[in-house]
Amino acid sequence: MNLQNQSKNPQAFQNVSQNEKSMAMLMWILTFFTGFVGPLIIWIIKKDESSYLNKQGKNYINYAISYGLYGVGALILTAVLIGYLLLFVLSIVCLVYTILAIVTVNKGEDYVVPFTIEIIK
Repeated sequence: MNLQNQSKNPQAFQNVSQNEKSMAMLMWILTFFTGFVGPLIIWIIKKDESSYLNKQGKNYINYAISYGLYGVGALILTAVLIGYLLLFVLSIVCLVYTILAIVTVNKGEDYVVPFTIEIIK
């Protein structure tokens, strides 16, 4: 099982400006402070200005929806107690993948979080 970047072509974006990298990084950093809302607002505002930001916004939204669904599943399983462990593991996994995303988009590369369901294409 490959837990690395799931992007089909992480080097797809060759000439990414520093501003684009910063905005993509901000999308992922805002996860810690605003949850889903901050990155969604940035994506809606910037998606037409940059294909890189549009792609990163889609990647983030897909990640947020996918891991939100995994969280709901784990929450349901708290009825049989294993859900508490799953919620703990899921929160650690989300933290690690968010940090990996921040580092990767700062390099100007495409980043797709593992186990993300591609809902928005």
